[in-house]
Amino acid sequence: MHIHVHGQTGEAKFWIEPQIELAQNYGLHDPELNLVRQLIEEHENEIRDAWKRHFSG
Repeated sequence: MHIHVHGQTGEAKFWIEPQIELAQNYGLHDPELNLVRQLIEEHENEIRDAWKRHFSG
């Protein structure tokens, strides 16, 4: 399970299984990555639920 994030300077991919971690980064700066990680952690259950709904069909 993973998510992609897009910002003004680039994009990144984060794994959310088995734990939240950066998989790839294409141009996002450390402050942006830190903010994204924090938001993923704060909304982890919502992200997991949306991912499951999206890929269950």
